[in-house]
Amino acid sequence: MQLAKRTTLISPSPTLGITAKVNQLRAQGIDVIGFGAGEPDFDTPSYIKEEAIKSLQAGFTKYTATSGIPELKAAIAAKLKRDNGLDFQPSEIIVSCGAKHSLYNAIMVLCEKGDEVILASPYWVSYLEMIKLSGAKPVIIKTSEKNNFKISPEQLLAKIRPKTKLLILNSPSNPTGMMYTAQELEIFAKIAVDKNFLVISDEIYEKLVYSDTKPVSIASFGPAIKERTIIINGVSKTYAMTGWRIGYAAARQDIVQAMANLQDHSTSNPVSFVQKAAVVAINGTQDEVERMRLEFKKRRDYMVERVNNIKKISCLTPEGAFYVFVNISKLLNKTINGLVINDSLSLAECWLNEAKVAVIPGSGFGNDNYVRLSYAASFEKIKTGMDRIEEVINKYY
Repeated sequence: MQLAKRTTLISPSPTLGITAKVNQLRAQGIDVIGFGAGEPDFDTPSYIKEEAIKSLQAGFTKYTATSGIPELKAAIAAKLKRDNGLDFQPSEIIVSCGAKHSLYNAIMVLCEKGDEVILASPYWVSYLEMIKLSGAKPVIIKTSEKNNFKISPEQLLAKIRPKTKLLILNSPSNPTGMMYTAQELEIFAKIAVDKNFLVISDEIYEKLVYSDTKPVSIASFGPAIKERTIIINGVSKTYAMTGWRIGYAAARQDIVQAMANLQDHSTSNPVSFVQKAAVVAINGTQDEVERMRLEFKKRRDYMVERVNNIKKISCLTPEGAFYVFVNISKLLNKTINGLVINDSLSLAECWLNEAKVAVIPGSGFGNDNYVRLSYAASFEKIKTGMDRIEEVINKYY
């Protein structure tokens, strides 16, 4: 018996692959510094955990409505109004098993064979795989450091064709940490309305911004773009709740209803008592969020300084998220202890072997001249990891 053809379209996640290798080395007692994690290293705030425990003890352990409990939808609607200036009704909000699940549902109900989806490179690894699974064609716009890894209106217009269905925006971005300005987003909004295509706005890192620039949702530039936008967000990054698996989407009612129908026949509702905890997270004090943000900023500043003071590698200063996208092009085309370093994957393998530091190859993000380092690690681990990388580069270059 053969597997379905769609399974051949999916590439393994480089992030999870590196994580598996790290865990294997650690199981052998080897000290590995992991810069691969796409999750905060902080614990979930205690008041959120206490609400989950309270809900468990109260017996809130049964099925809920597929699209989420009313209290959580109300909290999300209030958050969208408070933070983004957007009005959404409960019928325009769906809660899923993580923001990745929300994205998957959205792409599956919007895209099919014959459609084209515009995506900027570097991109988060799962966008590309989801587009391919939907049957649609990914249309990649390559960005570069000189433009802060952002697409221009001219690049976008050049890729729009009659089959263009969707543009995926991620700001702040994984893996580059770049963030679009309000002025840039307003131009994209006008293009989307004029050319009549939809926009997925992945805003999962909106609370992890380190400049004075406030993140803006593209949906806020008027009713016409709002009805063409699917906002994706969740509690994972903001509240250090990655394993809790609560994400959400806000969009037109017909889109949300289609997503709910799909979810009806896949996962049904997100975990009941976790939804209660998410209500408290969104509605409660944001002091812990600010504490984590300030600590991430210190780590970012240190890691960026270290990278740019090591010969043959460099990086831009990310505005948000918790990643540094490091240019390793000057380290390629060399052989170290029998390993030919000719791309980001082999460079990541070299650093894991020689420095016992794990990074994510840029190939999975669409740019083989880079690797992604996460500063969602303790300051001590970041210092140790950067020391090891510098030692290896000084030894062999």
